[in-house]
Amino acid sequence: MRDIIFQVAASVILRADAQHPADSVLREELKASKLAPEQNRKITGLVFSYYRWFGWLDANESLLQQLRLCQKLNEDWIRDASKFPADDLLRKVAPLWIWERVPQSIEYVQSMQREPKLWLRTRAGQGTAVAAELGSCERPFPELLPDTLEYRGQNDLFRTRAFLEGLFEIQDLTSQWVGTLCDPKPGETWWDACAGEGGKLLHLSSLMGNKGLIWASDRAEWRLKRLKRRTARAQVFNYRSAVWDGGPKLPTKTLFNGVLVDAPCSGVGTWQRNPHARWTMTAKDVQELAELQKRLLGHAVKAVKPGGKLVYSVCTLTRGETEDVALDFEAKHPDFARVDLASPSGKKENGRCWLWPQDWGGNGMFVAAWQRSA
Repeated sequence: MRDIIFQVAASVILRADAQHPADSVLREELKASKLAPEQNRKITGLVFSYYRWFGWLDANESLLQQLRLCQKLNEDWIRDASKFPADDLLRKVAPLWIWERVPQSIEYVQSMQREPKLWLRTRAGQGTAVAAELGSCERPFPELLPDTLEYRGQNDLFRTRAFLEGLFEIQDLTSQWVGTLCDPKPGETWWDACAGEGGKLLHLSSLMGNKGLIWASDRAEWRLKRLKRRTARAQVFNYRSAVWDGGPKLPTKTLFNGVLVDAPCSGVGTWQRNPHARWTMTAKDVQELAELQKRLLGHAVKAVKPGGKLVYSVCTLTRGETEDVALDFEAKHPDFARVDLASPSGKKENGRCWLWPQDWGGNGMFVAAWQRSA
């Protein structure tokens, strides 16, 4: 059993690169291997440990030796993280260029080495029932996010009755907070401009009581096809979808109460969950993505009606893709004023919300919001 675990993990690592993310290669390998669920969990853990501890590894050693070392490092970390010197973590946890773009703190670095939590969002009002059915669930924010669960079990959630009947979605905590900050109302019109496979759209619809209208767009038609399957399972009917390449020609002439631009980004905020990306993302990528984000906002803003809201979110923490993009938008659009936003702690911020992994146990996320003058 041990040999097959190392064998499959090594195969994933040898195939993974910037064009072939490790998580995608891992899914393919596990599907082809047809191993038991317990073996799949061990392989997944080993692959992700390799990229979390990549900075400690010696390229001159065999891949098997490297895998054994990162397995030991991970076990040592779980046993006593305080034995890892702060300087070592800051130098080895990710490429050094990142600290020129993200505020450096030992708490943030330590959070990147922890196993990520698994967050669920239930259909409105179903939190208690879903938690009882699944078991092994915690409700850390019963007042602020009553439909949010942290799942700590080992069952295949995709095979559960509650999932098949659309009673919950797997969605990171901070992604759920984006929907909460949008604060859409039943009967309003919203546009999820970079909808992807629809995680945030499903949440917007739930908050709207499946009333009103949501437009969903993405540059990839295959993502919108997956969104269609997800909305059918979740019984979301108040949406329309269209391909949008991010250019000046918008997918509809509708003016919206709210527009959400959950833009493509470097994903630095997901490096705890996706450690392979630490070693494939570059400083040049961050710069190019920041320019794309500015263009997306500049085009999407035309769809906001007077008095309407524009929300910008990215699962990254680099200055270039967060504050710099927001300031650039404000300089170009003086008819938009900042909207007060609150973190899960309830602290109010003027138009900005930073969600750090070490504070909330989810991905790192940045949200900015403005309202068009009436």
